[in-house]
Order: sequence, then structure tokens, then C-alpha cells
Amino acid sequence: MSSTETLPRDLLVAVDIGGTFTDITLQDAATGEAWTAKTPSTPADPSQAFLTGVKLVLDTAGRAADGIGRVLHGTTVATNLILEGKGATTALITTAGFRHVLEIGRQDIPRSANLYSWIKPARPVPPAHVFEVAERIAADGSVLVALDEDSLQRAIAACRAIGVQAVAVCLLHAFTNPAHEQRVAAALRAALPDIAVTASTEVLPVVREYERSLAAILNAQVMPAVSTYVGRLEARLAEEKIAAPLLLMKSNGGVAGAAAIRRAPAVTALSGPAAGVVGARAIAAAAGFPDIITVDIGGTSADICLMKSGEISLTQKGKVGDWPLPLPMVDMVTIGAGGGSLARVTPAGALAVGPQSAGATPGPACYGRGGRQATVTDAHVVLGHLPPSLLGGRMQLDVAAAAQALEENAATPLGLSLEAAARGILAIADSNMVGAVRVVSVERGHDPRDFALVPFGGAGPLHGCALADLLGIRTVLVPSSPGVLCAQGLLAADLKAEFSRSLHNAAAPALEAIDAAYAGLEAEALAWFAEEEVPDAARATRRMALLRYAGQGGELAVAWAGDMPATASGFAAQHRALYGFDLPDAAVELVTLRLEATGALAGRITTTLPEGKGAQPVGQHAVRFPDGEQQAALYDRTTLGAGDRFAGPAIVTQLDATTLVPPGWMGEMHGSGALILRRKPTGGEDR
Repeated sequence: MSSTETLPRDLLVAVDIGGTFTDITLQDAATGEAWTAKTPSTPADPSQAFLTGVKLVLDTAGRAADGIGRVLHGTTVATNLILEGKGATTALITTAGFRHVLEIGRQDIPRSANLYSWIKPARPVPPAHVFEVAERIAADGSVLVALDEDSLQRAIAACRAIGVQAVAVCLLHAFTNPAHEQRVAAALRAALPDIAVTASTEVLPVVREYERSLAAILNAQVMPAVSTYVGRLEARLAEEKIAAPLLLMKSNGGVAGAAAIRRAPAVTALSGPAAGVVGARAIAAAAGFPDIITVDIGGTSADICLMKSGEISLTQKGKVGDWPLPLPMVDMVTIGAGGGSLARVTPAGALAVGPQSAGATPGPACYGRGGRQATVTDAHVVLGHLPPSLLGGRMQLDVAAAAQALEENAATPLGLSLEAAARGILAIADSNMVGAVRVVSVERGHDPRDFALVPFGGAGPLHGCALADLLGIRTVLVPSSPGVLCAQGLLAADLKAEFSRSLHNAAAPALEAIDAAYAGLEAEALAWFAEEEVPDAARATRRMALLRYAGQGGELAVAWAGDMPATASGFAAQHRALYGFDLPDAAVELVTLRLEATGALAGRITTTLPEGKGAQPVGQHAVRFPDGEQQAALYDRTTLGAGDRFAGPAIVTQLDATTLVPPGWMGEMHGSGALILRRKPTGGEDR
């Protein structure tokens, strides 16, 4: 993939499909001018909303489709398939004697489960669909038992007999010597050409056979549907005469071409939220805030991430639903809290909010699409936090329907006033999100008061100041287009891939073996650079090492410093910051090497805001705050310029989101286009 300057067409279009809305951003790479649009998602066929959104933003900009030079996309297709268990029927082929690795799993029990009644969820592949082949690779890569071809043919015949649509292959210690696994995968592809095949070493060539098996299985399960979806997108783009490369967002915060995604679709499992984090980093950096906590609140979920010094941390301890997916992904916490989260009274008589959502259809009651259950958005409407219409006037809100939904589903059953019920719904939603913020901050050795809060997503700016008050944060940074930041983040993303390899001698790895392993990873990165057509000047790699103290069950990723003593020192410092202590006398083990490869695309999403002429409200709107009803000034964000200031209570409206500024908060427009909200200091504050 070449850089923006060498593209024959200057328009870049980014599409992020969420549970409720599809967000689209179009940018002229030559001038930086950008246009945004939102359209309801179409869960039955996401590609319909994709194309509808592209047409809508082109019409808004007055541009032609043949001017598009790059199409970027964040997709939840793989995520939804995994969460809903609707992937392809899959078999697993493993080493003889290890048929029950999936069933055994790990010893941990979910924190929210009852220790004495938790039932292990059904595995994504049942034991009846697990087949063994006779072979054995030792931990050092030597062959203990040669691959038995007869057992391989029996396994292939069994897969054919049960009619599976996909097969995953995970053989013991294949990460040190993939020869047997490659032979099994090749035989499967030759004998069963119509099924999807994934070898574990193709997606996760690292230690721990349970996690490696799951990665291969989940990748195989979503491969047919994702390949079909990507093919449908390419066909729809061709129909509209858009002859531009399609790049899809990965969970690691980078993008990759369609061919790479077809091979390893599991890497897109958290692509949408990852794009939002990339966009938030760019917006915050332009405004001078390197230390931020991002809160992406959409219709269904809230995704929270912490960045220190502008660094997006990756984790290999991520989960999708019930399953660990140790592929490198942006380190974030996701909870079921969004504008569409349903409020209900539990059998015990308590008010609960989420994780169930009204989704795109029928949506919140105030959308007027037939929804009758109370949602977080309906609570905002009842309290006056939202103006009478959304999407630039294209969607009128039904205040009466919102009030009725809250009355029937919360106020009357609990014996509360309508206002108290609405305030209770928002308090619960905010509390749930504060808990998630503490997971990425306090539980990892960070004081949230040292960070700026960056709320985005369609509902994020409505909650930003309330969350900041609960956390003691004094600065809230609202991006210029918060409702479509996940789409904008795609424009700021670079091509990115990770290549990993575990060492069999973690306790005493030789420097020569480490250098040789990194050389092998760099060869893989060079092949990837060539496939993605990354120019030499745009290529960059970074060596990382995953270390642990002897006896620990998990590793920490640190930059490789060139030798073990220096790298171990960095590991000890990170361990101290995360856990409050280190173990100077304990042996440090180097478990896995990772090479992070980046192909710069020179994308940008910030612009220079013209100087303001003073903030002038366009009207007033009655808002019910805890201290009583007040008239909030209404501001149209498109009329605000750099340096414009205003005081709360206020509501700032724009096409893609609404920002609530409570009493006691001040707003100022930054030259980068960001809206900076600061809490007025009080006499009792000491920070």
C-alpha cells in the first residue's frame, strides 16, 4: 500500500459499523477537508448500511465515487459471530492424547460467577468434533513421534463424515516446529477444498495449547462469514465504480488489506473500538494532552482505554465473550453500557441497566420506531439532556414515548417519580462505567485524576462531565466529531501487524537464539510489507519481549533492550508500577518474542479551527439537574471558533453527538477543533 501522496485519487472514506448506527467520514487528503454522516445500521446485512453511508457522505460533500483512493472499514462481523456462537460448524485436529484440552480449559472462574454454582460454558467445539493424529513434537522442536499418515487420513475422513464447514489444527509444541501442523493443514485443504482451514501457527505461534487452540478455532469459525462479507463489500464497491483498496481495522489499532483479513479474520474481533482509541490519541495529542482515559459510549457498549504519554498499550490477555483470544489487541475494558442499554426492574425489586440493548431496531422509545422499553437515551430525553431532534434535524425525538417507557418500566414499578427514575437509570449506567475506568487506571497503578477524560461515541459527551465528577477528573476533552470518531480513527491508523514466537528455553535463552528468532520474525515482516505494498521509507519495526518471574502464569510485554539484563530491568520497573513490588532475587524468564511492524499511511484527522468571534447561544432548553430545573444555553458547535468560551449549564449540539455541560463547568474551543471542558475549582480541592 503506498502513501497518500502517491494515490491517484485524493478522497479517503472510512466506515465504522456499530450496533445502532453506522458512522462514515470522508476526507480530502490533499486539503484536509472532511465530511461526516451517520445512518442506521442494518444488522441483517451490514454491507447495506456500509454502501448507504458511503453514498450519503459523498452526496453531502458533493463528490464523485471515482475520486475515492482508499476505503477503510471497522467491522464487528467476527465479534458478533463469536459472541452469538453463530460461526461455522468446526472440528479440531490435535495431537493424540490431547483431545480434552478444550474441555479442561483453565482453572479460573469468572469474577461475577458464584463459586459454588458456576457451570463451565459449552466449548466452541464439542468433544465429538475433536479428532486426534498420532505425532509428537518435543518442547525443543525435535520430533519424538513422526506424523502417522493413516491417523491423518482417518481424521480427514471423520471431518468429511460429520460435514463440518471449518477445521482448526493445533498440535502440541507446533510453535517450535510447525512441520507436522503444516502437513495436516495442507492435507485438509487438498482433501476438503470447500472448507476453511486454520493452523494454530498461522495465527498464534506461541505457548499454551488451550489458548492457541481457541485462537485457531475462533479464526476458523468466522473465516467463511468474514470472507463472504469482505467479498460482498468489494463487489458493492465495484458496482459503485469505487476502484480503491479496502483496508480493514484490526484489534491492534492498525489496518490490513482484505487478503490478510481473509486469512486471519479473528484479528478484527475488536476493530471498531480500537479505531476509536487511535482517533482519540490523535485528537488529544493535537490539543496537548498525552495522558488520557478514553470512554467510547455507543448504543450497546462502553469501551474504556488508558493511554500514558500517548502510548496505546497492547495486551495478549484479551477476551471475546467467554473465550480468551490472546492475539495482540488494544488494551481496553468493554462493558454493556450504552445509549440503548435497557432499564428494568429485577425480580428482587431493584433497578438494573444493561447489558441488554434496544439496538438499532427498534431502538430507544424516543426514536419513534416502536420501542417500548426504557433505555439510557430515554432517561436523557426525560431530563432534558437532549434537544428535540438529532442528526441535524433528520430525527425528531418523541419525548412523550420516552416518558411513557420510563413510567411503565421503572417509575411505576418502583414507586418513583419520573425524574427520580430517569436519574437513577443514569446513575447506574455511570457507576458501571466508573467501575470499568478504575479497572484500567486504579487497578493498574494509575490515578485517574492525573488524566484527561476523552468521551466519544454517540452518547459519550452526554456522560463525560458526570463521569469526570465521579472520578475527580477536572478536564474533559470532547473531539470535534465525537459520534464518528471510530470512523475518523480509521483515517489516522497505519498498517500494522505483529509476529510472535515463543522460546522453548525461557529460563536461560541464549542471545544468539534470541537474535536468530528476531531475524526470522523480521523476515516474516518483510514478506508482509511486500504484500501490503509498503514503501521502504514508510516501514518500521519494534522488538518486544514477553517476560515473567519464574513460576508466574502470565507475562508482561516490554521493549527488547538488546540483552537480557537491560530488558529484565525494564520488566522489573513495569512489574513495580503494575503490582507495587518487584522480586530482585527471582529469576526472570523470557517466554515470547514479538515484532511489531508498522507501515505509515500519513493519515490525519485534525484541522485548524478558525478564530472565534465569541460564543453565541442559538436558544435555550430546560434541563432538570439534581439541584433543580435550569435553562441551559444551546450552542451550535459549527458556529464556535478557536478561543470561544462559555459556562455551563449548556448543551452543545452537532450532527453526530450532543455534549452536556453541567453547572460548574466551563467550555473552551481549542484551535485543533477539540472542545475542552474544565471543572471550576472549589475551595475543597487540593489537586
